Amino acid sequence: MLRIIKPAVLLTVVFTLGTGILFPACITLMAQSLFPKQARGSLVKYHGVVIGAAHIGQNFTSPCYFHSRPSAAGNGYDASDSGGTNLAPTSEKLIHGSPAAAGSPSFTGIAQLAVEYRKENDLAPSTPLPADAVTYSASGLDPDISPANARLQEARVAAASGLTMDQVKSAVALHTRNRTFGLLGEPRVNVLAVNLEIARLIAASHKVK
Repeated sequence: MLRIIKPAVLLTVVFTLGTGILFPACITLMAQSLFPKQARGSLVKYHGVVIGAAHIGQNFTSPCYFHSRPSAAGNGYDASDSGGTNLAPTSEKLIHGSPAAAGSPSFTGIAQLAVEYRKENDLAPSTPLPADAVTYSASGLDPDISPANARLQEARVAAASGLTMDQVKSAVALHTRNRTFGLLGEPRVNVLAVNLEIARLIAASHKVK
């Protein structure tokens, strides 16, 4: 019996140390050495204070800043409740929304989101909108918007912040990223990054005044 138990115990100890401690420790050390920023969550700081992460979206409501795409994660951009609507493109609820029910909040449909987006950005009722302006992301934590979405928000941001259109457009251009390796994904604007730039420009303009 001892001959059977002893190898089993030794193997358990060896594999626990190897795969449970040594391997994770080596991977963590390599990640911290080679990609320290990414390994620590790609945290973003403003005046030394952590205000978010580059790859986790946030909900911005001030007219001075660019707004993220709609989110169905919790009450919106809830990192503890990531997820999409899980509704089909033909769903009446997705298109027209639903009123509040017992135990659940109301759901804003795409049609209403389009009305609100056009009103917020002072656009004509017939203005075509990019899909990401009025549709929910799969994760609910999308950190980016399309350049087309950003362009439609530029006039509102400039008017509300007191910046010039050239300043706002330059901030968008600075934080626009093209397809990875020229092939993967789509061109995108990181909302947190461009809003930080807007905040810096606003602060600089106040100092000048």
